[in-house]
Amino acid sequence: MTAMHQQTQVFAADTDANALAEDSDHPFGVPAFGRIKPDDFPGAFARAFAAHRAEVAAIAANAAAPTFANTIAALEASGAALTRTVNVFNLLADAHTNDAIQAIEREVAPLKAKHWDSILMDATLFGRVDCLYRMRDRLELSAEQRRVLERYYVKFIRAGAALDAAAKARLADVNERLATLGTTFSQNVLADEQGYALVLDGEDDLAGLPDFVRAAARATAEERGLAGKHVITISRSSVEPFLQFSSRRDLREKVFNAWIARGDGGGATDNKAIIAEMVALREERARLLGYASFADYRLDDTMAKTPQAVRSLLDRVWAPARRRALADRDALQALVQAEGNNFALAPWDWRYYAEKLRKARCDIDEATIKPYLQLEQIIEAAFYTANRLFGLTFERRDDVPVWHEDVRVWEVRDRAGRHRGLFFGDYFARASKHSGAWMTTLRDQEKLAGDVHPLVVNVMNFSKAGDGEPTLLSFDDAKTLFHEFGHGLHGLLSDVTYPLIAGTSVLMDWCELPSQLYEHWLQRPEILRRFARHYRTGEAIPEDQLRRLIAARTFNQGQATVEYVASAVVDLVIGMPDEIVMRHRPTHFQHIFAGSGYAAAYYSYLWSEVLDADAFAAFEETGDIFDPGTAKKLHDHVYAAGGTRDPAELYTAFRGRLPTPEKLLERRGLSEEAA
Repeated sequence: MTAMHQQTQVFAADTDANALAEDSDHPFGVPAFGRIKPDDFPGAFARAFAAHRAEVAAIAANAAAPTFANTIAALEASGAALTRTVNVFNLLADAHTNDAIQAIEREVAPLKAKHWDSILMDATLFGRVDCLYRMRDRLELSAEQRRVLERYYVKFIRAGAALDAAAKARLADVNERLATLGTTFSQNVLADEQGYALVLDGEDDLAGLPDFVRAAARATAEERGLAGKHVITISRSSVEPFLQFSSRRDLREKVFNAWIARGDGGGATDNKAIIAEMVALREERARLLGYASFADYRLDDTMAKTPQAVRSLLDRVWAPARRRALADRDALQALVQAEGNNFALAPWDWRYYAEKLRKARCDIDEATIKPYLQLEQIIEAAFYTANRLFGLTFERRDDVPVWHEDVRVWEVRDRAGRHRGLFFGDYFARASKHSGAWMTTLRDQEKLAGDVHPLVVNVMNFSKAGDGEPTLLSFDDAKTLFHEFGHGLHGLLSDVTYPLIAGTSVLMDWCELPSQLYEHWLQRPEILRRFARHYRTGEAIPEDQLRRLIAARTFNQGQATVEYVASAVVDLVIGMPDEIVMRHRPTHFQHIFAGSGYAAAYYSYLWSEVLDADAFAAFEETGDIFDPGTAKKLHDHVYAAGGTRDPAELYTAFRGRLPTPEKLLERRGLSEEAA
């Protein structure tokens, strides 16, 4: 009996129909969110697991000699019900959760790990994949088919398919435990975020806060039943503006300490023991698979390849960034003293005094920028850029099911008017949503099961304005929107046959290129002149202010780079300035502990920045940031290509060569320090 037949079925496979068991009757195949209940998921998962096991068992037991069609393509076509169930559940668990969903999440996490281990460790099934891989040069495969075969072989090997029975059994236990721990970690962070609110009562508490921060805090208070009050949460879009503008140092300290203490409270939601266990288990998993460390294991299947290559890049950026950050620290301390204060600059002071320093050095500040950055206008700017580059159009649809009333939907068409997919925007923070910003899908593009169009989702956590008021974004928030929309375009423009390599299913340090590259267009005057318009007057941002805004984009990059690189190095004992904390402290670092997507791969943002800084230069060199020829190569070799080829080949096809870090250092304003 193969391992896949030995799985204990915990969920009862009920036969009652529910919304998840039915194929969507919506014209675009969107799940019927209005009819989906948490109670639907246990039965849906049980049926989907069973159906997938049966499909894979038939592939493994096929008496015919293995072929690409009866093994690899068959694996690609299997598990449709499970994929649909997982996609819907994960979206709700991340973006609109509740106690019932969280309970199911805790139960299903180890079951998913066990299910996939039973498939990827199955000796008979791996025998078929291995046979095809060994004879790949003699098979008449297209380039895409060969890539899919190679990726399946790597997937099986990295999952332990070649291990002996005892090692497989231990690895399966490790994976189940890691799945449970990752879910608990994430839920603990969410519980801490939901449980904290700084209530501002009276003008003294509001000292220094501009109108747009007050309006957002007032709207948050009203949502929590505290009419007439103002509330700051530890969502980044709420806490960072407060730290920038509040002149109440005691309140800044209070909210900052709550923000960095997520998962570190010493009680039921403390994550320190979870982290220790996860780190140990990941190291054990790596050793079982023949690697010296988890970082070696994780990076072996990336562009970087080795921890040494990653550390080399991080070290190259760290030294100049730290020098810049220390110089900025001294300037901020001088501001403290100039105001007649004698305290040493602390982490909760940095943003407040950095805003003052930016005003002094660049003659610009957030309070003068934000009125020109309306959420609606920035969304339109992202769409306009996609239209100029790739010919896409976006039509609002109000007839598509959504999981929350704030979610918006657009139908996406190409320049020939053909349907390319749906784009969902879930922009506002709420208690039922995990913090951060991300892109996901309800369905990936593929052609194996017909001409399947993607359902792409962007999730943000912007502070929602009060009734009748437009939501205003910081420039960083606007960049986040462009960043996630870049991921969204990677999904929407995908043009491949096989689901395994569709859209963002690529090597981790390649995945961030389409998103980070897209941020460049927001920072161009061609976009800002058109879309940065005052929310009251409708007037375009003044030219002198526009020039100052663009000139100030490298301001405070020492601090920003240091807090990022510190997190990336921890993810892989550096001299952190005391006045700066890591962008993500371990106890709430969900990128690396809530699941393993970015574990030992948080560096990928910086690695991709080497690529994106050089890639945007390709447009600049033409004198046209929308140059059609460059845009076509970008479309064909980056956004539409998925994982059809090795990323180095794809980048070289686009740019003609591989990049060097110089453009990254220049973009961050660190090139002089690096000299």
